[in-house]
Amino acid sequence: MFQFKPEERLKSRRIIGALFSNGGGASFLGYPVRVVWLFFPDTFFPMPTSKVQVMVSAPKKNFKTATARNRIKRLVREAWRLHKHELYAQIPEGKPPVALLLMYIAKEEQTFAEVEAGVIKAIRKLAEGIGKEEEAAS
Repeated sequence: MFQFKPEERLKSRRIIGALFSNGGGASFLGYPVRVVWLFFPDTFFPMPTSKVQVMVSAPKKNFKTATARNRIKRLVREAWRLHKHELYAQIPEGKPPVALLLMYIAKEEQTFAEVEAGVIKAIRKLAEGIGKEEEAAS
């Protein structure tokens, strides 16, 4: 339950490109994390086995050294790993998998507690967003 398995990691260049493109996906802020997400298209092959695939990024512009970027990404991934079950419980069966980008946007490194609070806020907003998408599709 509290693992971050390889099938939960977003690796598809096509989906990553769609997340970063201008009209890519829905986005919102859960400071210090910006979230961009979209449902996998029906035509995507092979369809992921996990309900959510996640990618974490930290900007080179704000954090010059690789060690600083890696530490930030490690903090965000750890917070995601501990709280992802809240989102998994909200996604109904039969929905396409969700591609998720967690982008660290703060200008300075923050403590794990601050990062964790932002990720929890982001997960709750994302669960609401997926619920609204479901209602709009109905």
